[in-house]
Amino acid sequence: MPGTPFAMVHLDVPPVTSGLAVGSLVGGIISILVSFLVICFGAVSEGANGVWAAGAFTALGGLVGAGAVVVGLLGWRQIRRPAPLPAVRFTGRGLAIAGISCGGTGLLLSLLGMGLALLLALA
Repeated sequence: MPGTPFAMVHLDVPPVTSGLAVGSLVGGIISILVSFLVICFGAVSEGANGVWAAGAFTALGGLVGAGAVVVGLLGWRQIRRPAPLPAVRFTGRGLAIAGISCGGTGLLLSLLGMGLALLLALA
């Protein structure tokens, strides 16, 4: 191509949405949904069975929420990293931030739901 250095053509690579950011948002939403199960089992069930069920879902919601936060931070880092011209650029900063916040909210709601289940079982 005349007028370019060394007569080379630089193809324009369109930006790509970060898969880490999308995965973080999906994990955060799942964590919030599981935290509602924790709250429901903790508030409705009576005795030790409700606490055990809430504890199992708390473990699941906590792991998924923490994973969503970590993956969201990795996705945000991937998006912020500058890329030279022919490399792929990543987008999805809002998705990563939403995944981090949803994952943290799901983790917090799961822990609060487990506390509610223990409080109602002891009362």
